[in-house]
Amino acid sequence: MKKKISYAVATFFGVGYCPKAPGTAGSLATLPFAFLLNFYCGGLPALLVFLALVYIVGTLASKEVLKHTNHDPSFIVIDEVAGQLIPLIYISVFAVSMGEWWLYAAAAFVLFRIFDIFKPFPASYFDKKVLNAHGVMLDDVAAGVYALGCVFLYSKYANF
Repeated sequence: MKKKISYAVATFFGVGYCPKAPGTAGSLATLPFAFLLNFYCGGLPALLVFLALVYIVGTLASKEVLKHTNHDPSFIVIDEVAGQLIPLIYISVFAVSMGEWWLYAAAAFVLFRIFDIFKPFPASYFDKKVLNAHGVMLDDVAAGVYALGCVFLYSKYANF
């Protein structure tokens, strides 16, 4: 039972089994959850609680899955959920309309995927050197922070 629950969480309830680009699918699946939490379930506090739960439960689930697989198999996408949430949480602070939120969320999605794929330091360090469940999660958290930085700079210095 513990193994089944861990696989369900680690794959974000099956999204990780997407045959093509499971990481992209996991990131994409995060968007509607963040949207609902932002506009219908309490906004910023709800998003922060969700991120904390995703990181904690995702780390525990990844730890269990890693007992049965190699390091960071592609079907574990709960890390993409955590990383994608980071710039989306920032967007919830300033995006006042639903349309504006979706425009910024699309940019955050693309930026997060770029940083997740190319893994600039320290994401590459976590991916290659931290060979446990925290490493699985932290490389995507780092990519999320990079995406947040880009969205922040754009929101401050450009007219969207």
